[in-house]
Amino acid sequence: MAATDLDKASTERAVATSVDPAEVPSAAWGWSGESRKTFRIAGWVVVVALLGMTIGNHQGHVEDIFLISLAGLMALIMIVDSLTQRMPK
Repeated sequence: MAATDLDKASTERAVATSVDPAEVPSAAWGWSGESRKTFRIAGWVVVVALLGMTIGNHQGHVEDIFLISLAGLMALIMIVDSLTQRMPK
């Protein structure tokens, strides 16, 4: 007999999470939360991309000031976040 939505197959594992699937729908299929490492890598990629945009044929350097300051702000936020994450609570 094939498994249906109402009759679970005996080979399926129950997902044990401490998150209520009603609040977080993705918890029902086994994933819930954030990947800090992925967000940090993406943040550093964005910082490098912003600094890479300063290379070009700019007549005035107002764009460069905004790009460098935004990249510096993002880098500062990520550094503070990584330092505060290491501190014991």
